[in-house]
Amino acid sequence: MELETTAGVPSLASALDHKECRRLHRKYGTTYYFATQRLPKRLRRRVHALYGFVRVPDEWMDNFHSDTVTERDLKINAYRNEFLRGMDGVRPSQPVVRAFCDVAREVTLPLEEPLLFLDAMAMDIYKSRYETYEDLREYMRGSAASVGLMMCDLLEVPTNDRMRAGAVALGEAMQLTNFLRDIGEDMRRGRIYIPQEDIDRFHGADEAISTGETNQAFIDLMKFEIDRARSLYCESDNGISQLPTHVRKPVRLARILYSRILDRIEDQGYDVFTKRARTSRMEKFLTAWRTLRP
Repeated sequence: MELETTAGVPSLASALDHKECRRLHRKYGTTYYFATQRLPKRLRRRVHALYGFVRVPDEWMDNFHSDTVTERDLKINAYRNEFLRGMDGVRPSQPVVRAFCDVAREVTLPLEEPLLFLDAMAMDIYKSRYETYEDLREYMRGSAASVGLMMCDLLEVPTNDRMRAGAVALGEAMQLTNFLRDIGEDMRRGRIYIPQEDIDRFHGADEAISTGETNQAFIDLMKFEIDRARSLYCESDNGISQLPTHVRKPVRLARILYSRILDRIEDQGYDVFTKRARTSRMEKFLTAWRTLRP
């Protein structure tokens, strides 16, 4: 197995490790992957590595099968320790951790954001409901905003407060979009990410979520949350506009395509229990042509 050397620093990862990250990205993050392919090649490798790093523990938390709470807790702690040792130059056993540590060391990525992300994954082990939106935002600070902020570092974007606020807003918008699209799937896992205070606002929405029925109360709840997500996307535009062109256009493409999932939810009558809202391949290509052209 041949390891690479970057900027004179021996790599922890092989080309196969980076290939695995790309495979995971292409398989599970189709919209993100599509937009990432529009970045310069050297930056794509970093984004693939980030996706692989966050996807593996996320998959553990979502599809735990027969794993007990204790086993999932041990897994996430072992993953965290492998990452920390990897950042100190000790080769991790996980391919995605090896690849991510390499790109993180290339840009001297601060440890705070990756650790906040892993803390959020650990929250999924023990917490299945959120009382208020502020409670949910605390979770999203790790699960989503941290990823946006890591992207800024991996793309080597000089940031200011406006850009970082935009990255946080975009992360939250995309995460909230996921929550709305995946209500049915999450319910089957015993989780509800929609804040209880919002559900209580629309009498009958709780029953709809429990039974998987799209009643008027549930539709009104979805409209409320979709408006919130769209406001976050608009807020993120302030930061996106500050990005260099070679980064700004692919990020804007991801933002547009992901926000279109909200349109698809509306198109299917807010039924997120029996249908998965997604953008078509043709829509992706047409949007890319419009967004990326000079």
